[in-house]
Amino acid sequence: MSELGRVLRLEARRTALLVAVPALAGAGVVAAWLSLPPGVAYWDNSVVALMNSVLLLGPVGAGLACWTAVRKRHLDYLRDLTTRSPSTAALLDLLLLTAGALVAYTAVTVVVATQALVRAQAGPVHPLGVPAGASALVLFVVAGYFAGRALPRAVTPVLVLALAWPWAMLRAPDGSRLSLLPPAAFGRIELFTGLRPQVLLDQTLCAAGLALTLTLGYVGWTNRRLLTVLPLSLALAAAVYGTVRLVGADDPAVQPAPVRPACREWPLTVCVHPALRGALPSLSAAAVPLAARLNGTPGAFTRVEQRPPGEAPRVLDGVATVHLDDVLAPGFESRAVRQIRDGLVGGRMCPTTAAAQYRGLVDAWLLGENPPAVADARTARRFTGWSEDRRRGWLRAHFASYRDCALRPGTFADPAAKAAGKTENTAKKPVKKAARKGKHKRPARSSSA
Repeated sequence: MSELGRVLRLEARRTALLVAVPALAGAGVVAAWLSLPPGVAYWDNSVVALMNSVLLLGPVGAGLACWTAVRKRHLDYLRDLTTRSPSTAALLDLLLLTAGALVAYTAVTVVVATQALVRAQAGPVHPLGVPAGASALVLFVVAGYFAGRALPRAVTPVLVLALAWPWAMLRAPDGSRLSLLPPAAFGRIELFTGLRPQVLLDQTLCAAGLALTLTLGYVGWTNRRLLTVLPLSLALAAAVYGTVRLVGADDPAVQPAPVRPACREWPLTVCVHPALRGALPSLSAAAVPLAARLNGTPGAFTRVEQRPPGEAPRVLDGVATVHLDDVLAPGFESRAVRQIRDGLVGGRMCPTTAAAQYRGLVDAWLLGENPPAVADARTARRFTGWSEDRRRGWLRAHFASYRDCALRPGTFADPAAKAAGKTENTAKKPVKKAARKGKHKRPARSSSA
């Protein structure tokens, strides 16, 4: 017995685990890192990154486990010398391989979690995210090992890789319910949504149940005893239940997830998803000039809020709503300000090209852009020549025409010149009347004549 244990321990310390753990850890870190979206800190996407690492770790782990099982068949003559169960040595090998795979998965989890904490991740952490990926990885290792035990040929590891790789990598994320079977193929989790915890629980049950079913089935077949029937039945029932729930359920894997926004209170109140709190300073700075120009109009706003993509941007009751991409690409501030401008007009289209040009002239001023080319150059020069205060006063007087795209050349008349003309006409009218009356009045004759 002691001699057999020493031989098995020596075998366990040989190159199999020394190669498996670093290889799995390195491959998993690369796969997880490539799956993390830049610029956004969201816990659900970290869970998806762990799942995506299993898509690569699983086939590699299955191939290494199968290769180990094929190499170790030459020790069966030593294992047959012991009076213990003939499955003990195989279970020890499987335990060592599983432990090595989980050590590699733990290393990947530490890297992803460290990256998450450094970037101040937002959203709730799903405690079932890590077990779901770990159970899927264990399932691959167990299946690969028993495949090598059942068919101890040099070509078996290649066949295992040829079968495991397409199953893990060729499923479209969020394409069908089959993509939820372990290892799950998730797409990116958008903001204001989150993974459904029931899906993670079902994946854990499915993968762990299948791994236990294979292990207990091998033990029962090797020992020829009925003691494994009850635990085997329970493991199989858990696997079937999880599989039916994943494939047959109508609930989507991703559900809306309301979150508490992160806000900046001055000079405007700007609120975004907490995963995008880094956008607050630049977004606030970009929205302040537009808010100042709209002050005193029906489109005035003092608060900017980020909304899910399904809601249309609008400006209502002093609140402007915008959409932001998960990845804060350069220029997101100007795109958000344009969405506020779109919310002012509410999708109203211009009836003529001239009206569209006049609106574009005002839009360029509101957005702080260069004025566009307008066919009515005289009106364009007049409007661009006004001071900032005069244009704000003009917009307060003609906001309805701007919103309804009813601007005309007469709408851009200079308010000061118009007022001066009215004053001049009022002063001249009495003089003309007096002159007209004096023209028809005859001079009175003197009494001497």
